[in-house]
Amino acid sequence: MKKHALNTHRELELLEALKRLGGTARNTELATMLDVSEETVRRTIKALSKAGTVERVHGGVFLAGAQGDPGFFRRISQHADEKRAIARHVATMVENQMTVFLDVGSTTAFVAEELRQAQNLTIVTNSIVVALTLVGVNGNRAHLLGGEMQSDERGTFGHVAHKQVQRYAFDLAVLSTDAISDSKGFLYQSAAEADLAFTVANHTDHVVMAADQHKFDASAPYVGPDPRMVHMLVTDSAPKQAFADQIAKWGIKLQVASAG
Repeated sequence: MKKHALNTHRELELLEALKRLGGTARNTELATMLDVSEETVRRTIKALSKAGTVERVHGGVFLAGAQGDPGFFRRISQHADEKRAIARHVATMVENQMTVFLDVGSTTAFVAEELRQAQNLTIVTNSIVVALTLVGVNGNRAHLLGGEMQSDERGTFGHVAHKQVQRYAFDLAVLSTDAISDSKGFLYQSAAEADLAFTVANHTDHVVMAADQHKFDASAPYVGPDPRMVHMLVTDSAPKQAFADQIAKWGIKLQVASAG
């Protein structure tokens, strides 16, 4: 690791904010906490990265040698272009003044960034990343669910989160998934995440599942919402015809996002 003889005041502020966030953060989170532009955050991170103090990933950063697995940031760095295309497509469905739920998925984090252009939204989320991305922007109000914090997911889960979700009448919910099965539907690596997705789907007028094409080849142990509760699946590439036929049988509208 290179020696950085003297950190600037801005670098010290960013490092302290990063420590308070558990050693990992997205650029948007740090910009909000420090009340500076994302460009300022990127420049500061670049200097710290050259010194070997932090490691950069797409849209985020983590302390070099930090304890714990910065899993969220690895996921958000994977297939970023595809996820951003999906996010742009999903964002067109959101109208000003809607009440919207966004979960902790990496694709959903891109949706949150796209929604910074919307106005007067009521955003409910169990994701720290989503809340910090949208709070106070264009009159948006962000509600972060309570519950047990899971650091790898950067979000909250459990009984408290479930009870609080039931207080809202969502116009739209944007959910992510770890895998899609043509026999079992939407699958998750975490039982807590699967349970919360089921509860949210039960309290939403319109459920949108945002998932890149790689989820069609994946597997996971826990079943999420009944596919018949999902109204739309937005992906970046159409699945095989047999898979598409099953999606249609569930009553899900399939939309493929344009990379352009």
